[in-house]
Amino acid sequence: MKPFIAITMGDYNGIGPEIVLKSIITPAVRRACIPVLIGSLDVFEYYAQRLRLKISLNEVRPEYLTTNAKTFQVINAHPFEIPTIKPGKQTVSAGKFAGDMLSFAIKLCTKNVFHGMVTAPVSKTTMVKAGFTFPGQTEMVASLSGKKKATMMLIANNFRVGLATVHVPVKNISQHITRKLIADRLIAIDNSLKYDFKIRKPRIAVLGLNPHAGEFGLLGQEELRIISPAIEQARRNHIVADGPFPSDGFFGMHMHKKYDAILAMYHDQGLIPLKMSGFNIGVNYSAGLSVVRTSPDHGTAFSIAGKGIANPGSMVEAIKLAATIIHNRRKRT
Repeated sequence: MKPFIAITMGDYNGIGPEIVLKSIITPAVRRACIPVLIGSLDVFEYYAQRLRLKISLNEVRPEYLTTNAKTFQVINAHPFEIPTIKPGKQTVSAGKFAGDMLSFAIKLCTKNVFHGMVTAPVSKTTMVKAGFTFPGQTEMVASLSGKKKATMMLIANNFRVGLATVHVPVKNISQHITRKLIADRLIAIDNSLKYDFKIRKPRIAVLGLNPHAGEFGLLGQEELRIISPAIEQARRNHIVADGPFPSDGFFGMHMHKKYDAILAMYHDQGLIPLKMSGFNIGVNYSAGLSVVRTSPDHGTAFSIAGKGIANPGSMVEAIKLAATIIHNRRKRT
């Protein structure tokens, strides 16, 4: 049976509704799953008309979902609320609506209404102003699904990057990196590669934090005191992990092609090379959760919202990956 996948609307003033609508009408998505939209029917119909997309939508309640619907099904946590749509504008009301839809989708996933979820881009700024205290959707999904932490993995084809730290200011990165953090991340990545991606004997590369991976302590002590011992601990737990590697040489020599995944120490260290190799196909995956959750690897793109030029490639790949992981987990059981 095709999995039911919840697809959140994201910030309705950004490109979220556009890429969602463009994605669900593709043959690849229709073959992979039964997509169910979480958001406002009014918003989706507004963008469908504005973008001249021929698509039939129908609002339903969760208990009435069906596998043979002739229209795309939409579930709304606030069915009597009509949002004020302002493409390209950041509004607190849009942030509130995006957060509520995300919370609603997580709740439905934990109740097994859906087999997984894909989240469209949101504005962290407007969500915080609306009262949501999470630094990002990854942290929110982890918390509301009953897990303290998730490991963010970014994926473009076979290029997979896990992040030790995520939404942390650069000046604070060093104080967040601990042996336990790196060891936990390596366990989560190793498990995900084995069970979510069906890689029998995964190999993981670990990047250093400092230039030249610390140059034997001359340019920083983190590699000697924290990262290397954490790698040794992982090896004792039968995880194949190498490093720490200087990130510039590692990516410059295309060494990432020899590994199944890379653990980067901070956000831009891992995301810049991944996005350079696959900007329109990148997927954000939350590893280590009971809920399968993916998202496109880009933001709200307010500057092009409502113009009909947003590329849905990353959203299509996010939906396909969610369906694949759900399938792989089913085979495990």
